[in-house]
Amino acid sequence: MAEKKPDQEFLEFVVKSLVDHPEDVKIDRTVDEMGVLLTLKVNKDDMGQLIGKQGSTIRAIRTLLRIIGLKNHARVNLKIEEPVGAGSSASASETEELKI
Repeated sequence: MAEKKPDQEFLEFVVKSLVDHPEDVKIDRTVDEMGVLLTLKVNKDDMGQLIGKQGSTIRAIRTLLRIIGLKNHARVNLKIEEPVGAGSSASASETEELKI
């Protein structure tokens, strides 16, 4: 197994500390000409905790990841894969909140 990089270790630590199902946290790391892409998969029940109110939690995590990337001379981006079973009902309620 490949050695984990500082950005991946940080993300894993923070996310596992926030969620109720840390055993379901999976992080894939890919590097290309655009930089580093961390793809995060979590349990569908943990999505709300991860994102936070109005996206504040995930925005803070992304900011910290970018800082870690700068220290290591890399551009770091975070993508969250939508869990299977997280249907359009969650998206519809978020859309309704934004319209109000």
